[in-house]
Amino acid sequence: MIKIDLHTHSEASIDGGITAEEYAYLLRNEIADVIAITDHDRIDFALGMQKALGDDKIIVGEEITTTQGEIIGLYLSEKVIPGMSAQETIDAIKAQNGIVYIPHPFEKVRKGLQEDVLLALIDDIDIIEGFNGRAFVQNYGPQSILLAKKHNIPIVASSDAHGKKGVGSTYTSIKEKPTRQSLLEVIKPGHMQTKRPPYYTLLYPKINRMKKWLQGQK
Repeated sequence: MIKIDLHTHSEASIDGGITAEEYAYLLRNEIADVIAITDHDRIDFALGMQKALGDDKIIVGEEITTTQGEIIGLYLSEKVIPGMSAQETIDAIKAQNGIVYIPHPFEKVRKGLQEDVLLALIDDIDIIEGFNGRAFVQNYGPQSILLAKKHNIPIVASSDAHGKKGVGSTYTSIKEKPTRQSLLEVIKPGHMQTKRPPYYTLLYPKINRMKKWLQGQK
């Protein structure tokens, strides 16, 4: 089985910390077989990692800040500008033949899209995150799964990892490595692996922000 994680944050994210060497380690040791790098509002690091490690192992993504919550675009070739409405953001993803992935739906602390927005966009949504590895406290996974099943939208489990140890517990098992053309089909019968990473991995975003602040990074 192929282990695919469609939601991770590299050191290029303001709160991310997975380095280039660590992505290579995760793939080399088969902790994950395919990883989407979905940094906040940028794709430059992901593009570099895809070139270095291969497009069969790294999917270029972006977790985009919209005026109504966060949306992930997968298989991107260009950065989607943050700050647009959810519909405008989806249109920009689709314009470059990207895939629309909804991370942590219904959540408020982590800026998930709310129900009214989700329902208004439902025909344009390709994938819904049914289980988020970092949703220890605010967990809307059951509602997310119910919404996805009701509208026949593929569901995945992803780590939302912000550090190396956050990868490998929460992912989706599929039968073959995906391409842009095949992703939606191969994840439909996939199996969500919903073991949570160690509790301390919840601290990664705060620790990463603090490290970057001390180093003078924005």
